[in-house]
Amino acid sequence: MDLAEAAAAWRRDGFVVLPGYLAGPELAAAQRDLAVAYPTAGEYHAAPNEGRNRTYTGDEFGGIIAFPFPTVALSRFVVHDKLVALAEAVFATSDIRIYASELWAKYSGAVSYEQEHHRDYLNHTPLVPAADDLRWRGLEMFIWLSDVPEDHGPTHIVPLPVTAGVPALPHGYLRPQRPEFYERERSGAGLAGTVVAYSTDTFHRGTEITAPRSARFSAHASYKHADNHWTGRHSWGDHSFHPDWNPFAEQATARQLQLFGFPPPGHPYWT
Repeated sequence: MDLAEAAAAWRRDGFVVLPGYLAGPELAAAQRDLAVAYPTAGEYHAAPNEGRNRTYTGDEFGGIIAFPFPTVALSRFVVHDKLVALAEAVFATSDIRIYASELWAKYSGAVSYEQEHHRDYLNHTPLVPAADDLRWRGLEMFIWLSDVPEDHGPTHIVPLPVTAGVPALPHGYLRPQRPEFYERERSGAGLAGTVVAYSTDTFHRGTEITAPRSARFSAHASYKHADNHWTGRHSWGDHSFHPDWNPFAEQATARQLQLFGFPPPGHPYWT
């Protein structure tokens, strides 16, 4: 699938799955550095209630690390040229911004990761989704940093045509409330480097990790059109105070910095 086809699928269905889209040396570098951020599956399962492993036990979101990440390779990965190209194709412009990014580790048996089908707009924007103009939609991406087969808890997604006409609230539904969502959901399972791109108005859910003594590692990146001022989750001014920001910013390209709101070369700011 080329970028034009991927963008068309995202606009039509509210999501697109790109198998192995980011396979390559950058993925290998990010995978290598996961050991800096998280215990391996073996390390966690050897002592789930000891030391830093307690962070992940009993808390569905305990494995989240917000950008900037502990190594440059991990931080660079969420502004990979191919992710930027995908976002530019989706919004049909180069005037885009990254407005949130996280790493996420999940360990089998640590907690239940099964979720209801929900939409993410409620913690991304104070406004309801607007599907009639690309500029006002949010693009979210899960990037698998490890292989995520069906028993490793892949995200499941409901195509937008299935949910057409559903009110803006509530933002989530249990299986008995909307059984058709669960019957017609699609899986985002894939090998490491697979990108699951979806819209903030798309119903999706986390699924349970059932493989014994396993783990799932992913990166999450959210992009928007630069005109969409009311959508945001992370304040980069606040995050730039983090000690891991400088190592990333010092080696980032001008284009990568612009994604975070830096003024472009030639802007009057640069004296």
